[in-house]
Amino acid sequence: MTDFETVRRDELQAVADKVARALSGEKNAKATVVALCGDLGSGKTTFVQAAARAFGITETVMSPTFVIERVYKLIHPHFEHFIHIDAYRLKNADELAALGWGELAENPKNIIFVEWAERVQEILPDGATKICFEGADGSTRRVKITHQNKEA
Repeated sequence: MTDFETVRRDELQAVADKVARALSGEKNAKATVVALCGDLGSGKTTFVQAAARAFGITETVMSPTFVIERVYKLIHPHFEHFIHIDAYRLKNADELAALGWGELAENPKNIIFVEWAERVQEILPDGATKICFEGADGSTRRVKITHQNKEA
């Protein structure tokens, strides 16, 4: 597990850069999944935007709260698609499955960032990178990075 404390947006960008570098070296049999959890306004979307920049996406990355999912093309040795999912409006994992999660999660050329992952946790793969955001005090946020293991 890795913990970071951030105050400024550029510090969060630095954490996202580290995560992107770590994930860029992975060559998996299935999609690489990053599960993001934390309260409203805790930094999840800001983190995904920073990660998208780290992966070379130059277009504006907007929260997919109302459309649920946005897909961005990548030029990368391991990934072809950067997929941003916001599960805030989903009631459960079955709704994510109905939106084609199985196909997305099977493709090793996908890197998928799921905000509000706690709402669909049971559908996320073991070994997903889990990033939780919490306020440490009024001006800082703690970013905890672990790997999800459903059997633990």
